[in-house]
Formats: sequence, structure tokens, C-alpha cells
Amino acid sequence: MEFLLNQDAILKSLVADNLVSDPSSARGRLLHEAAGLFRDKGYERTTVRDLAAAVGIQSGSLFHHFRTKEEILKAVMVETIRLNTALMQAAVDEAGTDRDKLRALVRAELESINGQTGEAMAVLVFEWRSLSEPSQAEVLELRDIYEAIWLDVLGALSRKKVLLADPFVIRRMLTGALSWTVTWYRPDGGLSLDDLTTQVMAMMGLGSST
Repeated sequence: MEFLLNQDAILKSLVADNLVSDPSSARGRLLHEAAGLFRDKGYERTTVRDLAAAVGIQSGSLFHHFRTKEEILKAVMVETIRLNTALMQAAVDEAGTDRDKLRALVRAELESINGQTGEAMAVLVFEWRSLSEPSQAEVLELRDIYEAIWLDVLGALSRKKVLLADPFVIRRMLTGALSWTVTWYRPDGGLSLDDLTTQVMAMMGLGSST
């Protein structure tokens, strides 16, 4: 069973609550371009001039939205986690059984990694150490909320003996496996994200829904 989520409605709600930037706004466009540049060139090698040129503004105009380049990096990470946490929670809320909830989580994370937020998700992984300690602490608080959704579902399946390994270990293994799909998965390769989700579930011995 696949869960069709109104992603636009979720995004609009987050924008209305000032939790993420409107993608069509100047700030939203800047964060989108920054995610691509940070992923492709690396945070350290990306200059303020690069960021400004990507959105067609003068370098000084960047500081109308952010005081420093690091603030841009942190915003990319924070807003990505907020959006994907909301999408994952919606997927879980629409699911029925714990098995279906896990499938929904796998599908949502595959989408976040290989879909529209893929660049920002890569930045979150590879540029983590570029943040200052206070910024890392802020991002970690949001990441803990994201991970708690996974651990709640995995824990429920573990208590029912549906999954035999430790939920924490399962989650860490899934984090690595799902994140790595960005290096080899191709949407036009004949395997849809729904198909890939089915394969991941089968790999865990959860090939059919109950």
C-alpha cells in the first residue's frame, strides 16, 4: 500500500508557520541554489560570490537574508529536516499497521534522498562538520525528533518479534543503505521508488503487508 501525501499542503503549512522558506521567495531560491553548490563544490570552496551569482544578486544582498555563510548552511539543513520530518510523520499517520508505518518511512526517506530535497540531504550528511558547535546542537535537536519517529515504529515491531535485531542498530543500517542509494539509483532505470521500497522491506523479511 502506497501513501499519497499532499506534499504541497504540508509545505504550505510549514511556510505559513515560518518553519521553512517559501521555495518561490528570494530566501527559498537562495537556499535551493546553496544546497546545490554546497553539494557540488563543498561548503568551504563555495564563496559568497558564487551564492549571489546563482540567484542573480549582488554579494552584499545575501546579507539581507543571512548574516554569514554558515547561517545559510545551517538554514539548508534545518529547513530540510523540518520538511522531511513533517512528510514522514504524515506518512506514518496515514499508515495502518506497524509494518505499513515502516514501509511508509522507508518510502518517505527514499523520496527525500532521491527527490527534490536530495541535494540538501547530501549537504546534511557531508557538510555536518562545517557547522559550529552551537549550530550542530540546534540541528541535532531536530534530527532527534526525526529519528524518534523511526525508532518508535522499529521499537513496536521489535516488541512484537517481527524484527529481531536491536531497533537502534536496524535504524543505523537503514540510514547507511538508504542514503547510499543516491550513488546508484536512477529513476529511469526501470525500478521505481515504490519498487525499491518493496525490495528494502523484503530485505528485512517484511515482504508482505499484514
